[in-house]
Amino acid sequence: MRTRQLLINGAERPAANQRTTPDHSPWTGEVFAEVAAASPADVTLATEAAQAAFPAWAAARPSERRAVLLKAADLLEQRAEEVVELISAETGGTRGWGLFNVDLAGQILREAAAAATQPVGEVLTTEFGGQLSLAVREPAGVVAAFSPWNAPVILGIRSIAVPLAVGNTVVLKPTEDAPIAAGYFLADLLHEAGLPPGVLNVISNARADAAEIARALIADPRVRLVNFTGSTGVGRLIGIAAAEHLKPAILELGGKNSVLVLDDADLDHAAAAVNFGAFANTGQICMSADRVLVQRKVAEEFTAKLAARAATLRQGAPTDPTTTLGPLISANSANRVATLVAETVEAGATLHTGGGPAEGAGYPATVLSGITPDMRIHHEEVFGPVCTVLTFDTDEEAIALANSTDYGLSTGILTTHQGRGLTIARQLHTGIAHVGDQSVADEPQAPFGGVGQSGYGKFGGRWGVDAFTTTRWITLGPQHSNYPI
Repeated sequence: MRTRQLLINGAERPAANQRTTPDHSPWTGEVFAEVAAASPADVTLATEAAQAAFPAWAAARPSERRAVLLKAADLLEQRAEEVVELISAETGGTRGWGLFNVDLAGQILREAAAAATQPVGEVLTTEFGGQLSLAVREPAGVVAAFSPWNAPVILGIRSIAVPLAVGNTVVLKPTEDAPIAAGYFLADLLHEAGLPPGVLNVISNARADAAEIARALIADPRVRLVNFTGSTGVGRLIGIAAAEHLKPAILELGGKNSVLVLDDADLDHAAAAVNFGAFANTGQICMSADRVLVQRKVAEEFTAKLAARAATLRQGAPTDPTTTLGPLISANSANRVATLVAETVEAGATLHTGGGPAEGAGYPATVLSGITPDMRIHHEEVFGPVCTVLTFDTDEEAIALANSTDYGLSTGILTTHQGRGLTIARQLHTGIAHVGDQSVADEPQAPFGGVGQSGYGKFGGRWGVDAFTTTRWITLGPQHSNYPI
């Protein structure tokens, strides 16, 4: 069993109250790690350390910050097998999912390293002759980062890489379900890569204390920006707390993502694409395809093809390389999904494959059709290996159906007519749309974020740099000689 203390100012230290909290494996149910359970007093120490480290880190040469991030990317890739084992044990992720975390997190680190040496402002026009007018982007200060469990290395790195690259310091509060993979492991990499003490601090907490710790971190006057990736329910509370203290926040939250299958789509390709989009990482991705909107004339054929593929997905131990569907993050999560499916079938939906009771934290790939707006599954994010098939007749009807949700993260339009797909994509209320593909995709140089209940703000590329810096107006010029008084 692993043990970790709080990481403050480059050193491990127990929580002020000496408390710890267990971190359980979803597959075995056993305690995987015991981590320190921070109190508000520990939050204060972490933000003080980050504030003290900020001036020197902000003033560091861009090449120094870049070198740390590039070395961290190399170290991460060298430890790919360690990441696979860690994610498998702590979150139930399969080997493929662990390797994908390594690959994309490495890309994020390298993209952030490039951002460290990019332009940080622009020259403005001015009415005053001889004056130089500048818009300058500068690091904001201490960033409070909240990282989730479902893609712990990817999303943990995303929450801190660009903030560090542009000169901020960070207090990272990883999820209670993956404090090692989403927090301490990443900090270890960065410190080995040369990150100075205090620039990145990690605080873990007991689940019962999560709200108190989050409020203390956001309220601390040294914290200048907040970023959170996780559920919409918790994200709403984070956003409210940040607003109360007039602090900007980036919120990347849940989704009720639709993939549209048009009547001109290659149905074999569409079934393969949706099978991936709905069931990758056991459906526990914010971009997962909850809803598949299929043109009525091809719906029966498509649904049969999708159900046949889904039925072949092998459940099992995440350590088994033949496993496609590992466990959900907990038995409670699996039971929640099972209950949702059961009540949907009882209300009249058709079950094409999967369903049944949960087995521990496991649940099979499930395809449902005959969904009506009065069913809970029509509106709620599933966050498990379940997708629903709904039908439409016209493109206009498909657009209205796709937009009939308060979420707005990602979507896919499967068609062989790119122009038709683009016309539809431009009318969908989502932050991300993929014509010719399903809804799950991410690249570190692209703007990533949603609208509505899926949150606000963007990670990725220059949009991420903008999010984690502040803009100042600075002028240089001759003294005025014509003041009116």
